[in-house]
Amino acid sequence: MKPTVLALKSILPEEMDLLRSRYRVLPFWEMDRDALLEAQGGEISAILSTYDCEGVKGDLMARLPNLRIIAQFGAGYDNIDLRAAKERTIAVTNTPDVLTDDTADIAMLLLLNVARRGVAADRFVREGGWKNGAYPLTTSLSGKTAGIFGMGKIGQAIARRAEAHNMKIIYCSRSEKDDIPYAYYGKLSALAEACDFLVLACSGGPETRHAVDRGILRALGPKGYLINIARGSVVKEDDLLAALQAGEIAGAGLDVYAGEPDVPESLLKLEQVVLSPHVGSATRETRSLMGRLVVENLNAFFEGKPLLTPVLT
Repeated sequence: MKPTVLALKSILPEEMDLLRSRYRVLPFWEMDRDALLEAQGGEISAILSTYDCEGVKGDLMARLPNLRIIAQFGAGYDNIDLRAAKERTIAVTNTPDVLTDDTADIAMLLLLNVARRGVAADRFVREGGWKNGAYPLTTSLSGKTAGIFGMGKIGQAIARRAEAHNMKIIYCSRSEKDDIPYAYYGKLSALAEACDFLVLACSGGPETRHAVDRGILRALGPKGYLINIARGSVVKEDDLLAALQAGEIAGAGLDVYAGEPDVPESLLKLEQVVLSPHVGSATRETRSLMGRLVVENLNAFFEGKPLLTPVLT
């Protein structure tokens, strides 16, 4: 008999078909949730979660007495209660690495756009502004300093791209990395003070929640820019809005937000902000690889083999 997987959200059709070929899949988003859990909760042995769904909290796990694995579609897993999973000996996997390059590309897209104002320049041409005079001068990347908060694989990929634009790289992370050639800063405030572009590439979760507040933004300064491709929770959003409105930083490029998909109306009105709808990994190629890695982790688990990308075992 096929193991039963509770899918909290769909992945790409081809990968969903692959999942259904090996498992009995219950589409949670299409069903009466309470009725489903009441009638079939005991049959569910796996969950397919996604980075942009409500995630898996302890109360849901408690209603699934035979749950054995949570397979996350996404590198981040801050929407999964890892403590509850560990207490119940539930394995957790994610899909890191396969999305590194695409996410780093989005970071550079935002960085280039806030510096050279590409989105605003496009609108300037389309709306006929060029006919009335030249576009205002923008900011060069060459010679500027990119301060990267979180020097994992995505942070390192961003650093390589920024170096190609002749930028100086500095970083802050949990600890200094011996194999990284860039200058290390032990405090985020010091990193912000020393850079022109503060790029957030850290993990989400309690450790980094509201790590970027008004104090950090003031340290970044009126000529500094904030780039966030990490998690919306890393930035205290009200402080960011206040800092932007007060001119305490020069601008921001954001792919993630505190209450996705709701973006504060105040952010939408700010010309110095470039907004992107959480598309760091959103290419057909990467999303397909992520979906396949979810299925491969499930296959490995139910075949008694080592997990490919474990978070908890």
